[in-house]
Amino acid sequence: MSQEIEIKFRVADLRALTRKMKTAKLRLVTPRTHEMNTLYDLPGEVLRQRKQLLRLRQYGSEWKLTHKSGTKSARHSSRRELETSVEDGKKMDSILRALGYSPSFRYEKFRAEWSDGQGNVVVDQTPIGNFAEIEGQPCWIDQTAKKLGVTRDEYIVQNYATLFADWKRETKSKAEEMTFKAVRKG
Repeated sequence: MSQEIEIKFRVADLRALTRKMKTAKLRLVTPRTHEMNTLYDLPGEVLRQRKQLLRLRQYGSEWKLTHKSGTKSARHSSRRELETSVEDGKKMDSILRALGYSPSFRYEKFRAEWSDGQGNVVVDQTPIGNFAEIEGQPCWIDQTAKKLGVTRDEYIVQNYATLFADWKRETKSKAEEMTFKAVRKG
């Protein structure tokens, strides 16, 4: 079981961030790719109450099933993560539903991935704004954030479901999911 350690931060200027990443010797690993995520839960939000997440993600033509558990949100978010590739996402959805899970939240974004071989920086264009995540060992995260001009006050340790709930409260949006279509209508 691997440990995911990361922070997010808001991105006001995508071009400026790209320049800073190149200066920090980060290389583009995956160009901007569409991503659709569906979180699943049991009736009564059993997983949510346990602070666990079950996600089926389509990233371009690839599918992944992920389970995350545990939350230590100090300066960095740290959770145990199990992830595997899935050959057929639609069949995986059917299996999850047959086991009693149902979709609880959907969110989409366009993601580009950057790396220097020690950690990753991903840039997410979401319906509620642009964010980046720095993932790796805590020291590397802090050093990379500093190179990118991100202060510790700007660190975000919440997941996208929480950020969306906060955004809905602030904007009074009626959108039920964090998709471009729902946010436009909401």
